[in-house]
Amino acid sequence: MDGILPLWKPKGFTSHDCVSKARGMLKTKKVGHTGTLDPEVEGVLPLCVGKATKIVPFLTETDKVYEASVTLGYATDTEDATGTTVETTPVNERISLETINDVLSTFKGWITQTPPMYSAVKVNGKKLYEYAREGLEVERPSREVHIKHIEMMPPEPKQDGDTFTFSFRVICSKGTYVRTLCVDIGKSFGYAAHMSSLVRTQTADITKEDCYSFDEIQKVVDESKGEQLLLPLSRGLAHLDSWEVDVEQVDKIKHGQVFNKPAHVHAEQFAVTYAGEVLAIYQQHPRKEGLIKPLRVF
Repeated sequence: MDGILPLWKPKGFTSHDCVSKARGMLKTKKVGHTGTLDPEVEGVLPLCVGKATKIVPFLTETDKVYEASVTLGYATDTEDATGTTVETTPVNERISLETINDVLSTFKGWITQTPPMYSAVKVNGKKLYEYAREGLEVERPSREVHIKHIEMMPPEPKQDGDTFTFSFRVICSKGTYVRTLCVDIGKSFGYAAHMSSLVRTQTADITKEDCYSFDEIQKVVDESKGEQLLLPLSRGLAHLDSWEVDVEQVDKIKHGQVFNKPAHVHAEQFAVTYAGEVLAIYQQHPRKEGLIKPLRVF
C-alpha cells in the first residue's frame, strides 16, 4: 500500500496520534505525517503511506492554507484560546473593515516571528513547551516566514463585551505560527490578542475536499478497499517541476543512473515521471555541472 492518505484531522488528536491510528487501521508501520497540527486544531493532514514516506520532507516544505480567527482584548500564555490569560486590554471601539484590511496587508511578504513558548521548537535539545510546563522562559530563536496571501473572510467581525473578533485566510510557508501571527496582528492594533480558532484547509495541492475522516477511512478499510483512499505520489509533488521520460529510460531511472540535465528543467530538484507515475526525484549533480543525479527513487 503506497500513496498519500488525505486525512481530515479531528480536534483532540495530536499529529502523532493520527499516525498511530492510521498505522493500526491500514495495518502498516510505514506511515508519516507532513506537518504538525496542534491538538485543538482540525484540518488537512496528509499522511504518507509505504514508499510515499520518502516524499514527507517535500510535502512538509510546501505552503499551507489556514482559516483563523483572532480575538483582540486579551492575550494568553499559549497564544490561543486554551491558555491562561496573561494580559488584558479592553476593546471599546468597533474597528472598521478598511482598517482591518489595511493592517492585514502589512503582514504580506517575509516577516520575522518568534516561536511561542508552547511549541515543539527545540532549544538546547529540549522542546519549548517542556520549558513552559516547568514555568521557565528561555531565549527563542527568531525565524523568517513568508506570508504569500492574507485577507479577511466571513463571518462579519463581532464585538462582544471587551473583545473584538474577526477571521482571516492566510497562505503561508512552512514554519509559520498562525498563533503568533494573530498576536502580532493584535499588537498592530494596539491590543493584546490571541488566536481563537484555526483550521488548515490545504497542504500543497491537497485540499479539504480531498480529505477523509477516520470514520470514513474505517468504513472503506472494513470493505478491504483501503488502497482506494490513497492519492498518488504526484499529488504531493505537484509543486515541483517535472521531467517526463520515455520507456527506454524507465529502468535507468529506477537504478539511479546519472543523466545529462534536460534543457527545459531549471529547478534544483524535480520529479521524474513516466505515464503520470512518479519514478524518482532528481537534483543537479553537486560536483558535475550539466549532470543530474537521483535524490529519491521510488
